Amino acid sequence: MKQAIKAAEAAAMIPDGATVLIGGFMGVGSPHRLIDAMVEAGIRGLTVIANDCGRPGFGIGRLLSGGCISRAVMSHIGLNPECQAKMIAGEIEVELVPQGTLVERIRAGGVGLGGVLTATGLGTSVEDGKPVVEVDGKRYLLEKPIRGDFALIGARQADYIGNLEYFLTAHNFNPVMALAAATVIAEPHHIVPVGVISPDAVKTPGALVDHMLERAP
Repeated sequence: MKQAIKAAEAAAMIPDGATVLIGGFMGVGSPHRLIDAMVEAGIRGLTVIANDCGRPGFGIGRLLSGGCISRAVMSHIGLNPECQAKMIAGEIEVELVPQGTLVERIRAGGVGLGGVLTATGLGTSVEDGKPVVEVDGKRYLLEKPIRGDFALIGARQADYIGNLEYFLTAHNFNPVMALAAATVIAEPHHIVPVGVISPDAVKTPGALVDHMLERAP
């Protein structure tokens, strides 16, 4: 059985300068209560790896508005003008990564692969400074694996031992991120007895989850 903790306790575990993988797809599947607690804790200098930067004041956008982020590795920032403005002003560093490549780099980090070969980005600025590998006469970029200090993930529900079930686009990034970090903190909407979640519905087994937030009041 896992002991559920408060959002403030989880935020206190994350130091300034940490590299955090944050789940979600335009905010769906993001750990919103934990994000709020991180802003309130005044964490600074984070490297955030995520699909997107949310919207102003919403999701990961809360961390940006709160001054918590110094570097972002993402596939899309188009719905957050604040992120664009901070990037142009040099206030944060942004590495834009094609979405499929980003997911595969995280997966590679989670399963112990040395990298990903992809043709996506060849002949563009994405190629700059990266090794190119030829396989059967075709050229591929070697994209390095991604791992984080923490994976912060949102789930539809968890059981008492930390097995997680996701809903809709929360499936896109959360399961692979749970593989690719030293410490995994989950924020479920509901916590249910063991057996309520069908084994077929468990996408992240409890063995991967280090800490679990209390359900929302």
